[in-house]
Amino acid sequence: MDPVIYPIGKYIEQPFSETLLRERLLDIRFLPQALENALVNLDEAQINTPYREGGWTIHQIVHHLADSHMNAFIRCKLALTEDNPIIKPYDQDLWSITQDVQQVPMNVSVTLLHALHLRWHVLLSACTPIDFERTVMHPEYKKQMSLWYVLGLYSWHSRHHVAQITSTRTRNNW
Repeated sequence: MDPVIYPIGKYIEQPFSETLLRERLLDIRFLPQALENALVNLDEAQINTPYREGGWTIHQIVHHLADSHMNAFIRCKLALTEDNPIIKPYDQDLWSITQDVQQVPMNVSVTLLHALHLRWHVLLSACTPIDFERTVMHPEYKKQMSLWYVLGLYSWHSRHHVAQITSTRTRNNW
């Protein structure tokens, strides 16, 4: 596994536990602040640097986090309000080159993430262990995903992209 692409490793599904729940909820709650910390004092050239050869720029990663986490929040709400709904996949690579990503400063997505993650944290903090068994169906992967799985995936996803930014800073001595 390439440590540049996966600086914290790949997501590994784990069974429900109260300890892991608390950790994952903290990841959701504090992703925006962790992201801000990773971005502090970066200049325009650094923000437009890919985290790896052929990879997204830091600017694109930030907008990707907002896009991806908005979708994930909706998926969680669907899981809680419908019986095994089919979720809508999207092409994250195409989303990373749309005009809003190209033209909007990344601080707009950081601000969006602050509001989104607060709501997401409140939503998931109110869930019971039974709620975390509720599912969505991902048609692209032909996989039923529990809310617990989705929480774990996006807890990891939060840390994963922050680590890509911080490891890029380290490799480039920023």
